[in-house]
Amino acid sequence: MRNPATWIVLLVALGVGIAIYLWRENTLRQARLEQLPQTAPVTQPRPPTEAAEPEILHPLPLPEMEPTPERPPTTPEKPLPVLDQSDNAIRASLAEIADRQTFDDIPLSKDLIRHLVVTIDNLPRRQLAARLLPLKPPAGPVVTTGQGDVVSLNAANYARYSRYVKLAQAIDSKRVAGIYVHYYPLFQQAYAELGYPKKHFNDRLVEVIDHLLAAPDVQQPVNLTRPKVFYEFEDPELEDLSVGQKLLIRMGPENAAAMKGKLREVRTQIASAPK
Repeated sequence: MRNPATWIVLLVALGVGIAIYLWRENTLRQARLEQLPQTAPVTQPRPPTEAAEPEILHPLPLPEMEPTPERPPTTPEKPLPVLDQSDNAIRASLAEIADRQTFDDIPLSKDLIRHLVVTIDNLPRRQLAARLLPLKPPAGPVVTTGQGDVVSLNAANYARYSRYVKLAQAIDSKRVAGIYVHYYPLFQQAYAELGYPKKHFNDRLVEVIDHLLAAPDVQQPVNLTRPKVFYEFEDPELEDLSVGQKLLIRMGPENAAAMKGKLREVRTQIASAPK
């Protein structure tokens, strides 16, 4: 192969072969790509959005900015204690607006704000433990009239609640609402501890007030039965009421009317849409 022409022919043939090979590989690769299924473009997942805060149904009223005879301009705002150390402060605030003798006659529980919150939250339910009450319940057994399987509530039983009603009537609704608004962050904290971190205690309070105002006005006498240890209402519809509505019935019609009147007054002070 010393002839240069021969070498030239071999190099040309080799180049043509390589070119044909590369062309065929490229054609086959394009064909394989065309046969693959088309996939949607990859997108980044959207970050989860935080749940919106629930709407406040009954916003608390803003504190009064203008001086009034009851609140002169030089009156300083009392500092807010921590919840665990709030008993003395709120007792002192309540004592300022209540008849001192009547206030002292009704022992208040320790950890008062927490007991108030859990009691209010449970009033529309069927049961409430006595140990959770913010006030000591009336002393003595239920007073009844009659004998046998069916008896009725006696007027003397209604008198057992008279000092509680007297205390409620003696308290100015506007001033007690002012104390409530001042300490509201502590009420809200106690309500969140019950398992409602995203709800608003004032909405629950207004809901409970409305529930109590809906308690039926019961015709007298109110008959009771005693199937076991405790008395029950003979009327199954009354027995099916909540613990709060039953309490109003056990107070008697006059006491219940007085308490409902006070509840309406308080509602107008703390609710955005008073009834």
